[in-house]
Amino acid sequence: MIKLHLITMAVLGLAFFVGLSFASEKPIRIGLIGLDTSHAPHFTKIINDANDKDHVPGGKIVCAYPGGSPDVKASYTRVDKFTAQIRDEYHVEIVDDIPTLLKKVDAVILTSVDGRVHLKQVKPVIAAGKPVFIDKPMAASLADVKEIFRLADQAGVLCWSSSSLRFFPELVEVLHDKSLGKVIGCDAYSPAHLEPHHPDLFWYAVHGVETLFTVMGPDIQACTRTFTEGTDIVTGVWDNNRLGTFRGIREGKGGYGATIFFENGIRHVEPGKGSLYKPLIEKIITSFKTGKPPVSHQETVAIFEFMDAAQKSKEEGGRLVKIR
Repeated sequence: MIKLHLITMAVLGLAFFVGLSFASEKPIRIGLIGLDTSHAPHFTKIINDANDKDHVPGGKIVCAYPGGSPDVKASYTRVDKFTAQIRDEYHVEIVDDIPTLLKKVDAVILTSVDGRVHLKQVKPVIAAGKPVFIDKPMAASLADVKEIFRLADQAGVLCWSSSSLRFFPELVEVLHDKSLGKVIGCDAYSPAHLEPHHPDLFWYAVHGVETLFTVMGPDIQACTRTFTEGTDIVTGVWDNNRLGTFRGIREGKGGYGATIFFENGIRHVEPGKGSLYKPLIEKIITSFKTGKPPVSHQETVAIFEFMDAAQKSKEEGGRLVKIR
């Protein structure tokens, strides 16, 4: 009985020590760069508010740099409002520049709505060795995307980007259903609003394109694009002659989703009523802890190659543009 009691006490002591270790683990200090998108307050609420129904533990946004672009309406009309909200509602320190922010944080979420500024803003983050998630669009050119990843790889710094549409539960569940067999094709769709300082699909259609690549994978070979004022149809050719399409919606009711064609079935998926942001935030926090990105650089580059080729196809009257 004494021996059993000692064993029990040892097990309980170990359990207490493990529990104490987890409890005492300090949250990752996160800095936001760019407060000109609604993602900034949404992300802050989910990460910082323990009472929020979608709260994701493990990190805390401790300071933020507003940024802003004077020639992008979606930026200059919102940056002051979101800065005030993040400062006053969530008590996040607002700093005047990125170097100051980097002294106060362990990791960075770059949320500037203007993809053109991302390369410039992320350079000091990478140089400081801070892991970083870059919100959509990752950049406003394919060249900038490649350069960001080159710098991150050279420095050995975690750097990744993704739309939240990659992780919505209904899509993840279908893609994990082994009974459906291999993916044969996919028709994905999303809103595709345009912004004059970005290639057409980079600005907003990137969310639907990310869904398409989540299903089809990175092995895109060519694409062609049909454009009207209200709609885009981009048809891509993948490995093994698989076809995937993206429908960009600018007229009529918008929405997000995909019809996926498998060997053994056809499934239509749309995001449910749950938060689109929570699954993404979970991936961000996990990546900061592990140093491993959930989306490869190869696949993100392929997404931007596809959108870049679609822009060329539009400019050349719908010509088939080879990618690789």
